[in-house]
Amino acid sequence: MKKNMSVMDRWFRVAIALIVSILFITGTVTGTLGIVLLVIGGILLATTIINFCPLYAIFGISTCPIEKK
Repeated sequence: MKKNMSVMDRWFRVAIALIVSILFITGTVTGTLGIVLLVIGGILLATTIINFCPLYAIFGISTCPIEKK
């Protein structure tokens, strides 16, 4: 898998995952919506760890800067 995420994109994903987790843990978001958001947050963290977003690949998007030779 080729990297297709920039550092800013990864930080943004981590921030969203943390916010969703905090909302779920504090009980602000509960029930089915809370679980769905928690799963989405987990997916965001997983894509951050592997530095690859499958949706970006499908749509041909890459936020990764061009590597200089």
